[in-house]
Amino acid sequence: MPAHPARRKYSAPTCLLLSLLAVGAKARAAEPTAALAAPPVESRTGRTTRPLLTLQPGSARPGDPVLVEVRGVGELPQGTLAGKPLRFFPWGEGFVALTGLPVEMQAGQAAVTVAAPKVAGELPVVLTGTLDVVEPGYPSRELKVSGKYVEPPASVKARMAADRKAFAVAFAQPFAAPMFSRNFAWPRQDRITAPFGDKRTFNGKLSSQHFGVDIDGDPGTPVAAANEGTVVMARDNYSAGRTVIVHHGGGLYTSYFHLSRILVKQGMKVKQGERLGLVGSTGRVTGPHLHWGVKVDGMWVDGESLLKLDFFPSSAPPAMASGDSAGLAAP
Repeated sequence: MPAHPARRKYSAPTCLLLSLLAVGAKARAAEPTAALAAPPVESRTGRTTRPLLTLQPGSARPGDPVLVEVRGVGELPQGTLAGKPLRFFPWGEGFVALTGLPVEMQAGQAAVTVAAPKVAGELPVVLTGTLDVVEPGYPSRELKVSGKYVEPPASVKARMAADRKAFAVAFAQPFAAPMFSRNFAWPRQDRITAPFGDKRTFNGKLSSQHFGVDIDGDPGTPVAAANEGTVVMARDNYSAGRTVIVHHGGGLYTSYFHLSRILVKQGMKVKQGERLGLVGSTGRVTGPHLHWGVKVDGMWVDGESLLKLDFFPSSAPPAMASGDSAGLAAP
């Protein structure tokens, strides 16, 4: 599909090849030697290759999603990024984990460590590297909304508590491999009115950070699923308005706020490009638009950065996936 007209460009490479460190039982991890090089391993798909660790993107901002891929190991690995545990799943020629960098993270370097299960008679394999974390440069802005959304009346507190519970249930789906067979696409094509990460002050009082991408749109224009998945929320909420949340597997969710109308029901399977609802101005808004949010591994991350990740770098999709690689056409 064509690139979004407001999409930001990164100067850093999109993929970083990390160094390989094979650690023997009697060797010190800080002093690897050529004698400890990892031998070729038969991967889960039957191909013989040396262990390899790659990251997408090559450098990231706080609030960006990160794709960690391991090839050349036969069993499910374990690892961490910046000390946070990674949850791997079988994918293509190896294993993949999808995570994100917290928005409050400081610029610098984030350590990546992945260990493959030890096989009898062979050296253990530990893959290590670093991810460059760059300054996010999130802007600040002042917004005016109805006073009831800044200081909600006591009469809606029970409703807001029910909303929080409903969101918690929606985001608590069992961890499973992704159910999509193509990369992610925009839920609609239009001007971005507010990017992810905006630091906001409402009516000079309530301060918060914007954990989504606001996409302009006239009331009633279509909103499409960014990828295949299962609808885990189709509900009217106090602040988010009429909301749809889609679970895509791999700990990944996309959310669609402020809809004027919801066109799907909870539990439905949807395909990329399928209509979920219509643009509206329900909930806490300054005007009609779509707030598109992405949550991965329990963190809100930038949807624009998710669109840059290539889940299918080889010519063929993973054996577990189905479908073609067509993108989402603009509605």
